[in-house]
Amino acid sequence: MVKEIERVGIPVVHMCTITPISLTVGANRIIPTIAIPHPLGNPTLTAEDEYALRYKLVDAAIKAFSVEVDKQTVFEF
Repeated sequence: MVKEIERVGIPVVHMCTITPISLTVGANRIIPTIAIPHPLGNPTLTAEDEYALRYKLVDAAIKAFSVEVDKQTVFEF
């Protein structure tokens, strides 16, 4: 699905916990996330720390949109 969306000119950032799967499906912009049951959070953190973590992940995804890629790229946050 990711490749088809990009094929029509819409950039996609794939956020996932298991990056080899993203690489296998052909995602071009990949953001590694936290854990399978909580990809964009960590329930053991305080509310403020979890907000900061989520903010950081979403910020990384937004920045990844602005990067022109010609091959699969894993962005570290």
